[in-house]
Amino acid sequence: MNITRTNVDALNAVLTVPVTKADYADKVQKVLTDYRKNAAIPGFRKGTVPMSLIQKQYGKAVLLEEVNKILQEKLNSYLVEEKLDILGNPLPKVTQDFDWETENYNFDFELGLAPQFTVDLAAKNAITSYTIIADDKMLNDQIERIQKQYGKLISKETVEEGDDLNVTFINEANGINNTTSISLDVFKDKKAAKKFIGKKVGDVVSIGTKGLFDDDHKLMDYMKVDHDLVHGLDVAIDVKIEGITTSEKAELNQELFDKLFGEGVVTSVEEVKAKIKEDAEKQFVQQADQKFLNDVTEFLLESTKFDLPSEFLIKWLQNSGENPLSEEQAREEFAKSEKGLRYQLIEGKIMTENQLQITFEDLKAFTSELIKKQMAQFGQMNPTQEDIDGIVARVLSNQDEARRLSEQVMSEKMLQLFKEKVKTKSKEVSYEQFVKEMYGE
Repeated sequence: MNITRTNVDALNAVLTVPVTKADYADKVQKVLTDYRKNAAIPGFRKGTVPMSLIQKQYGKAVLLEEVNKILQEKLNSYLVEEKLDILGNPLPKVTQDFDWETENYNFDFELGLAPQFTVDLAAKNAITSYTIIADDKMLNDQIERIQKQYGKLISKETVEEGDDLNVTFINEANGINNTTSISLDVFKDKKAAKKFIGKKVGDVVSIGTKGLFDDDHKLMDYMKVDHDLVHGLDVAIDVKIEGITTSEKAELNQELFDKLFGEGVVTSVEEVKAKIKEDAEKQFVQQADQKFLNDVTEFLLESTKFDLPSEFLIKWLQNSGENPLSEEQAREEFAKSEKGLRYQLIEGKIMTENQLQITFEDLKAFTSELIKKQMAQFGQMNPTQEDIDGIVARVLSNQDEARRLSEQVMSEKMLQLFKEKVKTKSKEVSYEQFVKEMYGE
């Protein structure tokens, strides 16, 4: 193929691709001949236009197009044959004095080469594998929430802890006037919440917006504040109490048990707790696995060191999108995407070294289980295999959906591999403790 590669360094190379007259002449001639057959030029009958005129009018454009096609073919074939692992796409080197009047051409392309590195899955320090349990406090809290949810609402005149309020938030200067329902535990500012205790229907309580909620965006929900104003809003709000209600807890009896789980499925409070515990801990497994996967990912990023052809990638980012980027924009984009690119390379190496592959049967089985779970949520507990297979076929016929599900399957395979090969230490925690470990709160 006569393509030559010059290695600039371990991560950058230049390919020189020759295109000779013998490569393109016949192709250019054939296209021009076809043009001549169909050309409609005033003063000439169809098919009788002189080839010299066709050559003059279309020759340069046809030459450029055919040479470009040959270039792409040669480049792609070379990369496949040489099994070059590159990042981005080859970038043509711009030559100011390139001469199209000659018959033979040499084109240079810059390459960004994937780095060589090793991945060690055995961490120096073991990564924590959490087992999250539904402890007594959580189960009792959940029972109480159920009792409130299925209890009776009773109107009251005076606010006490745990009551629900119907209130109007008012601040005329900022155009705030919105009536809504709240419970006092929605306020992050506990001093503000205490101001309501002992107040009656019709009373007005003045509170500040700054730090009132754990997320300023809740000002949009409760007070209808515009999004542009929520961050750092620090104004006084009058809150008029329109109504006070409390919930008379539902009795823990068989009627309630049947509403929750179906007739006769559970018959005692202990069985209700056991059921809640079982369902909660199934969900906790997914959260613990995600935490483990995140921690392994961070460990691999920290411990797997390699350089990238950064300058090449920045240049490639400048020219790879629909709209060219400035160098500054491309550097910002590279800074944002560098971590993801590094993990993509690490993940690819792990998949290759451990021969992790996804078969169509893997994908079908995963999708089938996913559909069964979704159907169960809507009360369809015993769908036929024929129904399942039909839905699976429809889902996987969508390429975007099939790709998304394939990523989930591979994530599962990676998780299992990490559990086998990464050093771990087990830790049993309550859900509350897990949240603190995960978010530091």
